[in-house]
Amino acid sequence: MGKLAIIGLGLIGGSMGLALDRSRAVNVEIVGYDRDRSVGQRALKAKAIHRLEPTPEAAARSATIVVIATPITAVKRVFEEIAPHLQAGTVVTDVASTKSEVLEWAEQLLPPDVHFVGGHPMAGKETSGPQAAEATLFEGRPYCVLPGISAADGAINAVLGLAEAVGARPFFLDPKEHDAYAAAISHVPLLASVALFSLAQGSAAWPEMASMAGPAFSDLTRLASGQPEMSHDIFLTNRTNVLHWVERYIDELRKLADLIEDNDNEGLFRDLAEVQMQRETFLNAPPSHADTGKQVDIPTSSEAFMSIMGGGLWQQRAKELSDSFTDRVKTREREDRLRRKD
Repeated sequence: MGKLAIIGLGLIGGSMGLALDRSRAVNVEIVGYDRDRSVGQRALKAKAIHRLEPTPEAAARSATIVVIATPITAVKRVFEEIAPHLQAGTVVTDVASTKSEVLEWAEQLLPPDVHFVGGHPMAGKETSGPQAAEATLFEGRPYCVLPGISAADGAINAVLGLAEAVGARPFFLDPKEHDAYAAAISHVPLLASVALFSLAQGSAAWPEMASMAGPAFSDLTRLASGQPEMSHDIFLTNRTNVLHWVERYIDELRKLADLIEDNDNEGLFRDLAEVQMQRETFLNAPPSHADTGKQVDIPTSSEAFMSIMGGGLWQQRAKELSDSFTDRVKTREREDRLRRKD
């Protein structure tokens, strides 16, 4: 059996375990760890994991794949804790909402014979913890895959297979592109949700407004119910991109405010109608992602992931990882010799 370790058993980590269990990954032993022992016990009771480990090191030891599903700023600490205990060829991935710093930490802290492939499933809820986990959370959702600079094709395929096994649609992105795009379509909406609720709740008329609040207010402030720790880490690790898109958002609000203030009926209606049509087009026929990244063979079913974890295919992948690492070492040695000659 291949061992898959999930470190962090909240909404995303718990949902991943449940999704893998639903996929009947018979060749996979799913072990888990969470710093909150009660969270780990609930995940074990819900069958999101097969075994609960007492430390991150114990969970990662002898694992084929390690999935880090902690808050973003905890990822660095987990890298430091598990690095000495990872076997050669282990594939490490994460599910963090920002990626540039995470890939930098992986390059700095993980051993050179371990392969890091960043991941970000574009799925979630405003509720958290294993009690909110769902086996179908990733079904049909985009799953961003961001390989480390030294990740071998076998490692990338392992993460692609993992994404497919939980029902997601994997595609590639550059880390800097990911963080810029995520700021616009995920992080600024979170900030706007917090700001809108704070605006209304801070009013002296809040009791009256709360009494008449309907679905629109609930929908637009839903994200404000998310974990403060997660939101804090997103804004901290993606500060520049968030600020850029916040300024753009303020510009759009100001443009609409100017049309209203100027009583520009025609201009206001034109803008509202244009956005309404564009959003309907997006909902009915969203633009497709044109992948310009590294080309690899994408597994077409969860069976590919099961084979990677437990059968001859994983042995083949492991050989690819080992050969790739050996080639990189030889290349670096040659480059060092050339530099010394110069």
